[in-house]
Amino acid sequence: MKSLLKSLEILEAVSKNQPVSVGVLARQLDMPKSSVQRVLLTFHEAGWLRQSSGDLTRWEVGPRILGVRPAALRGGALYAAAREPMRELRDLTNETVHLSVPDSTNSMVLIDRADCTQTVRTFSPIGDPSPFHATATGLAVLAYMKEAEVDEILSRDLPKFSETTPCDPAEIRLELERIRQRGYSVNLSQYRPAVCAIGAPIIDSDGAPAASICISMPESRYDPARLEEWGKAVAKAAAAIGV
Repeated sequence: MKSLLKSLEILEAVSKNQPVSVGVLARQLDMPKSSVQRVLLTFHEAGWLRQSSGDLTRWEVGPRILGVRPAALRGGALYAAAREPMRELRDLTNETVHLSVPDSTNSMVLIDRADCTQTVRTFSPIGDPSPFHATATGLAVLAYMKEAEVDEILSRDLPKFSETTPCDPAEIRLELERIRQRGYSVNLSQYRPAVCAIGAPIIDSDGAPAASICISMPESRYDPARLEEWGKAVAKAAAAIGV
């Protein structure tokens, strides 16, 4: 139990002082550096903490921690800006709407959801991580990331989740160009079987992709004839959210 309490103290200390180094944490908590480092790496493996993109010797909280925050505590600018556009998009399409953010270059993390009223609908839990290359939310963000970040992600071993999962970096780069041209991304059962999604990036004031939004639906309700209509609706919602 003492070990667990110490681990939680480290998590809280990172949250209060982020980005923060192992040395600073060790001094603040009066713990050996090796013990602090071990806990940090454990939380990192679980997706709760991450190394700061600007300085890999410093640590910060990862987006997955939002999955355990009560809805009442979700008062950030992104949540506030996204709430109404998400509801409007859900009502317009009667499909579930997802709001996701990038966990650095590791994955996308679902932070909010507006469920539709359909009897058969898709479901993903808040805090659920997903890959960049196989999802509409991930591809939408990937299309607007810095080239170095894209290179880093596409240089990895890209898992194949279905027969349609794009795993060839050259093929993915062509798709990223198409996303930039039309303004939205498409996932046709590339990640989860029989689940389709259409997404668009949420761009911040610096022109960087801060998040993405998508409509998610069972493959049985996906209609190719409505793709452009749905894509424009998602892109319009994303533009309305822009933070």
